[in-house]
Amino acid sequence: MRMYDVIEKKRDGFELSTVEINFIIENYTNGTIPDYQMSALLMAIYFKGMTNEESAALTMAIVNSGKTVDLSRIEGIKVDKHSTGGVGDTTTLILAPLVASAGVVVPKMSGRGLGHTGGTIDKLESIPGFHVEITNDQFVELVNKNHLAIIGQSDNLAPADKLLYSLRDVTATVNSIPLISSSIMSKKIASGADAIVLDVKTGSGAFMKTKEDAIKLAENMVEIGKRVGKKTVAIISNMEQPLGFAIGNALEIKEAIKTLKGQGPKDLTELSIELGSHMVVLANKAKTTAEAKEILFENIQSGKAIHVFQTFIKSQGGDEHIVQDSSLLPQAHNQIPIYSKETGLITRLIADQIGRAAMMLGAGRQTKDSVIDLAVGIEVHKKLGDEVKKGDVLFTIHSNEKDISQIKRMLDTSFEIGNAKVNDQLILETII
Repeated sequence: MRMYDVIEKKRDGFELSTVEINFIIENYTNGTIPDYQMSALLMAIYFKGMTNEESAALTMAIVNSGKTVDLSRIEGIKVDKHSTGGVGDTTTLILAPLVASAGVVVPKMSGRGLGHTGGTIDKLESIPGFHVEITNDQFVELVNKNHLAIIGQSDNLAPADKLLYSLRDVTATVNSIPLISSSIMSKKIASGADAIVLDVKTGSGAFMKTKEDAIKLAENMVEIGKRVGKKTVAIISNMEQPLGFAIGNALEIKEAIKTLKGQGPKDLTELSIELGSHMVVLANKAKTTAEAKEILFENIQSGKAIHVFQTFIKSQGGDEHIVQDSSLLPQAHNQIPIYSKETGLITRLIADQIGRAAMMLGAGRQTKDSVIDLAVGIEVHKKLGDEVKKGDVLFTIHSNEKDISQIKRMLDTSFEIGNAKVNDQLILETII
């Protein structure tokens, strides 16, 4: 088999076989296929697409390019969640303890993040003492005991995905639905999950800018899940504005605690309950999502959910007292308000611009070598449709830098005030 022939076949719009796809991934991972040929194939896929069969085969070829995680020693149905990213996306920090409080098994493997803020691990490491450097045996023991633990992703997990993503990033082939789907699903499957809930964002602060593209991506990933024997559900959620009020690592931990206590933002609570209800159903802990939502609301109101979060923190070396005293979290030296210059309704919040401002403060990484400042970030005080008066605080910048003039300018142009009502519907579609 020659790579030249495979490239030609896909270029001309024909379907690749599983044997051909396995050949490609195996030989690209071991260095036999050069970057220039793989780049040509990626561009052919970008323009010609892939069938559901090809997408599933590509996903499993990437899974099999490295080690897979064996979670057989963990009792129960293992349920994982993935979000396609966004601004202020704190749902994992809330969902993991919340659904664990309902008896769902959540063995979570997370990474560090590129973008507006850090990944789940970065956020958790803003808790004094918290660490993910635990052995596999400790990980299994904690999940069996508490239904929840979080560990860092292994470098041996789906290594072909890392190679492919690096190449896609420099060849303008990132925005390909089958390539995105196989990248996301390969890591979830390799991590050992039995069932997967996907939060696919759409809007100005999301990777998929249109609802139509988000639905295509969600449908493709759900289909891949079905074809490889993993129960998969996708929620399409709106990212036209930041989720919740907090953008920044320690700030998001603080907001997650409030939400688990029943005091969190309406939108963040709504999305967490929606995603969590599907996780509970997939784990066979409730028959319907309506029943699951009742369980989750009750666990928030009774304090069971925040207790699970506190136990989880303590079990991984963190200071569980942050649940009662958020001042123990890292805090920025400066808090600078941004005021409204007019009166009216918030008709637009440019989520990606607000997210970039947070990243420039140091809350996120522009490159994989960037150092995150866990204390900094942005608080959003007004959301779409909210009434504002001249002089009201719209944002608070949490900064350790003296010169933040550029950040101020970005935030000053990241919103619009008018008189028109806006549609701020959060949950747009459910793909099963």
